[in-house]
Amino acid sequence: MTPAPTLRNVALVAHVDHGKTTLVDALLRTTGVFRAHQDLVDRVMDSNDQERERGITILAKAAAVRWGDVKINLVDTPGHADFGGEVERALALVDGIVLLVDAAEGPLPQTRYVLSKALALRLPTVLVINKVDRQDARAEEVLSEVEELFLDLATDADDIDFPIISAVAREGRAMEGIGMPDPDADLTPLLQAVVDTVPAPVGDPDAPLQAIVTNLDASDYLGRLAVGRVVQGTLARDTPVALLDEEVVEGAPAVSRKPSALLGFEGIGRVDVDAAAAGDLFVLAGFPEVEIGDTFADPSSPVALPRLSVDEPVLRMTFGVNTSPLSGRVGRFVTSRQLRERLDREVLGNVSIRVSDTDSPDVIEVAGRGELQLAVLIESMRREGYELQVSRPEVIVKEINGRRHEPLERGVVDVPSDHVGTITQALAPRKGQVTDLAAGDAGRTIVTFEAPARGLVGFRGQLLTATRGTALLHTHHAGWVDWVGELPRRQGGAMLADRQGATTSHALDNLQLRGELFVGPGVDVYEGMVIGEGSRGGDMVVNAVREKQQTNIRTHSHDDAAKLAPPRVHTLETAIEWIADDELVEVTPDAIRIRKRLLAEPDRRRAGKRSAAASA
Repeated sequence: MTPAPTLRNVALVAHVDHGKTTLVDALLRTTGVFRAHQDLVDRVMDSNDQERERGITILAKAAAVRWGDVKINLVDTPGHADFGGEVERALALVDGIVLLVDAAEGPLPQTRYVLSKALALRLPTVLVINKVDRQDARAEEVLSEVEELFLDLATDADDIDFPIISAVAREGRAMEGIGMPDPDADLTPLLQAVVDTVPAPVGDPDAPLQAIVTNLDASDYLGRLAVGRVVQGTLARDTPVALLDEEVVEGAPAVSRKPSALLGFEGIGRVDVDAAAAGDLFVLAGFPEVEIGDTFADPSSPVALPRLSVDEPVLRMTFGVNTSPLSGRVGRFVTSRQLRERLDREVLGNVSIRVSDTDSPDVIEVAGRGELQLAVLIESMRREGYELQVSRPEVIVKEINGRRHEPLERGVVDVPSDHVGTITQALAPRKGQVTDLAAGDAGRTIVTFEAPARGLVGFRGQLLTATRGTALLHTHHAGWVDWVGELPRRQGGAMLADRQGATTSHALDNLQLRGELFVGPGVDVYEGMVIGEGSRGGDMVVNAVREKQQTNIRTHSHDDAAKLAPPRVHTLETAIEWIADDELVEVTPDAIRIRKRLLAEPDRRRAGKRSAAASA
């Protein structure tokens, strides 16, 4: 027995900002998930505040719509490389993909990466050329580029036979083929193409249960949640199931119990269901031991499915309790116990994060896929009321054949041709090598390069600044390379406050001649806090709180008000990129400060002597 052809599982994949989350909004409207009297929220799948602010999808999420008698599960996947692991796991949930390509920009690096994964799994494709209403749209040329991409990646002739839909997702309009949809059109052509192209799930609902866990989530009420797909059989809420994890494969007994909750996807929410049949997606609670790649099976005949692979972290940094003199003024969670509990909760729902202990009970090591992923976690904690201090990211190294190796990243930058020299000059000191240059469209060039992951810390920010935000960068792990040696750091030393107090215009007016300031007047500082970057190498200890002495002598020059240049205000990402190994970023709900690990100058001096003696 096979399931009735009334179910389709589809992933929406695209490069960053090509409109897939907007397309989900339009599909929800077209299929009536949003009722006419409801207030409509743009980018409803980007429910996280940071997703809305950054304009990217961070968490893979699912929604379900009904088209006639067919239920379509839509899986929205991240488009940023730091969250690429979620893309691969999302593809395990589906039987086909909707590939979204911008009508002006065409297929970009992330498009190629995700499409290669989908074609390797032999998933059929529905191509949507979006934003055909742009003034610079070139839909026919983009279609040719996509066809060339399929020819490069396809392994079978059937892979290059796909329906083509032109769309204006923002307005919910679509048509078959290349062209401009009518003003009164809707997304019917796209929905029909999905139903006709993507096959119904294959699986016997009456066979012994096998369900794969592809993702994890967490609930304050239900604990750890397993998100996945029923491959065969039926997963019922009132029937015991066996959890087959890695320990079971190695011979340990399986855990068997009834689920405490079973949910399915309906609209943009999750609803309680009694059962999930073969092919359907599920969310299951009651198994706090579950991990990604585990199998839920029939206890009477437990057979595990092949495990899913997850990208390993390549960067790590330390999270510690805020120990500055200004700690505890704003944050609600300031103790090591609260910090550890929050990170443990993060691990419940984010499998790509690793947490481990250090020599200090107040410091925890956190590893992740990239700078952006770790910055998103820190920003989330900050907004929740946590105070902490974090270190500069460092790469995770490993020994191969007795030699020290570090992770290698392969990157693709799409930039205006005028900035190709900028890219090569920025890569050279970071030990990066350009491997390919290809002409793009509209005066742009695609630069492919390889560089150690350690050298790319801070590269994205430098690249966007140098190209005035016109560059598009995509990187992914490309293996391991011999340790490349020391890499250059920032040019100027840190300008350090020598005492606690509020900064004054008089003091800053003198200091701005010696470097670039990070603070303005009236800001609370403390000994060891970094208030600027000096124009020369080496740290500089300064008095930033000095008051102007009052005298009876008046001259015109002395009475002029101080004219201060605007300070460089660090964001979380730029602060993490700027700091050196002996510095930390202090993160509180209302401030981001840079400080030395050792605040007192005598302590720093003694540590410097010990370091010099050890290196000698």
